Amino acid sequence: MVASQAGDAVAHRLLLGALAVRLRAYFRRRIGANAADAEDLVQETLLSVHHRRDSYRPNLPLLAWVHAIARYRLIDHYRRQGRRREIRLEDAAEITAFDIALDDRLDADRMLSALSPRDERLVRATRIEGRSVAEAAMDQGVTEGAAKVAIHRAMRRLEALFGGSR
Repeated sequence: MVASQAGDAVAHRLLLGALAVRLRAYFRRRIGANAADAEDLVQETLLSVHHRRDSYRPNLPLLAWVHAIARYRLIDHYRRQGRRREIRLEDAAEITAFDIALDDRLDADRMLSALSPRDERLVRATRIEGRSVAEAAMDQGVTEGAAKVAIHRAMRRLEALFGGSR
């Protein structure tokens, strides 16, 4: 996306191609068998990405930005059809978690790659995999106190680099 913003036509074409694959899966999961509508939504979203690419900030996750655009395109689609899509409240958290897991995995990997290998492993183990600090420290061959300090500093570094809150 950064190269696309700088005017690299090849990078822009590759970006749109990669996004098209993800968007097709995203829309097909949501609108079902109507492949024509899904493809229309993919094209509308890609057009929006193209027109709004200057508003993307490189220090933020790309897929979250694209996902927001896609979600608005889907809402517009439902409005045009004059219907509302309803899901049970208990299913909403599961659907959202599934989407976040799919869409944000690459962004998380990119963000964690800004850390040293040891800090990346510690943060991944404790913040993503849900392991205890003691387990992560033992795996890395450091004391629990050293692991806590390293994780704290790593999270501060990520916050400084990418903004937001923990």
